[in-house]
Amino acid sequence: MTTVSAKIDYSYKRIWAIAFPILVSLVVEQLIGLTDTAFMGRVGEVELGASAIAGVFYLVIFMAGHGFCIGSQILIARRNGEQNYKAIGNIFYQSLFFLLALASVLFTAVQLFADDILSLIISSPNVLEKAEAYLEWRVYGFFFAFSCGIFRSFYVGTTMTKTLTINSIVMVLSNVVFNYILVFGKLGFPAMGIAGAAIGSSLAECVSLIFFIVYTRRRIDFRKYRLEKVPKFQPQELKRILNVSLWVMIQSVLSLATWFIFFVYIEHLGEQSLAITNIVRSLSGFLFMIIIAFASACSSLVSNMIGAGMENEVRKVIRRHILLSYAIVIPLAVVLCAVPRLFIAIYTDIPQLIEASIMSVWVMSTSYLCQIPGQIYFQSVSGTGSTKQAFMLELTALTLYMIYTTILIHHMRVDVAWAWTSEHVYGTSMFLLCWMFIRSGRWRSRKI
Repeated sequence: MTTVSAKIDYSYKRIWAIAFPILVSLVVEQLIGLTDTAFMGRVGEVELGASAIAGVFYLVIFMAGHGFCIGSQILIARRNGEQNYKAIGNIFYQSLFFLLALASVLFTAVQLFADDILSLIISSPNVLEKAEAYLEWRVYGFFFAFSCGIFRSFYVGTTMTKTLTINSIVMVLSNVVFNYILVFGKLGFPAMGIAGAAIGSSLAECVSLIFFIVYTRRRIDFRKYRLEKVPKFQPQELKRILNVSLWVMIQSVLSLATWFIFFVYIEHLGEQSLAITNIVRSLSGFLFMIIIAFASACSSLVSNMIGAGMENEVRKVIRRHILLSYAIVIPLAVVLCAVPRLFIAIYTDIPQLIEASIMSVWVMSTSYLCQIPGQIYFQSVSGTGSTKQAFMLELTALTLYMIYTTILIHHMRVDVAWAWTSEHVYGTSMFLLCWMFIRSGRWRSRKI
């Protein structure tokens, strides 16, 4: 480990300065999901449910690339903490090469096999047809989204997170415009419905990538990070990145796969239950993005601090992230529970659907009491570089989650509101497992 004289600032003010731009960018990007859901809610109940299940299916596959980007972020943050800035450019480009190759493989696989997989797990012919129409166009976003991902890893790992806010605003505004034109058929374009929403989201990611490229070329010190020249492909460097990233990739896909199974279980309860779950998922996304912002900031700071030789301060910085997250999420959850109809009406104007969704919103909101420490501790374990251990911890939590959801939803066929108690089981399990690992200190000997 490189010894550096500068210490990493982890004051509440510094944590907020890093986390706030990530938070804004994630919340703004969540508006893309809100936009798609809001547009589909005005097209029809079937489209609303289909966009949910197809969107989660897409996310399951997307998480392979996202997991790789998290691993790259951990390495970039460690080099940044060591002040070994020139190594960052090589991590960036080798990661980009891999991500573009991965996008090509996943794009081909979805085109060949997605329809057959969906037909096996979706019981409603109407939902199946619309889900296939959505995925047909949505998969083009892999190339843009994966490329954007490594830019995000660079900016979060180096704690220059303000850039993410601007990028996200550009992306969500693009998505609103594209959805309006393509879903309803404006400015001479045909009304494409759910397919238009998929095309709009992919085009918005393309706009996001263009912004990152232009901004980075004009505003970032290329020579400091050795970004001025694209290096050759280096298998040994990629292997080093994969040693950290592979477990995060597997964990990310597995985590979203269980979420997808949750949606499949709900779909078998009926089209209305699926529509309710899509609304609640989108509403919960805003609160969850706040947690992810602090968890991501915590992971980056933990890696930076270990690189700077500040291992003894890690538990303190984790606690500070949890307290700040509670201070923001809990008041917002209280407001959501107090006037749920106001927020549900954003997604649908069907009175019966609004009333049927209220109880699920209440149940979902209480889960954040355990989700906040669970997610922040989990990302902190990854930030130490112990990504294999983080995978094993989440595998245990996901096993408990799947046992619970299978019994409750698949076998007992409970009301959809009770199904959301599965989030309490998952969050509590993650918190206890990851807290014990951090407390044990086994991560201190990990070198990356």
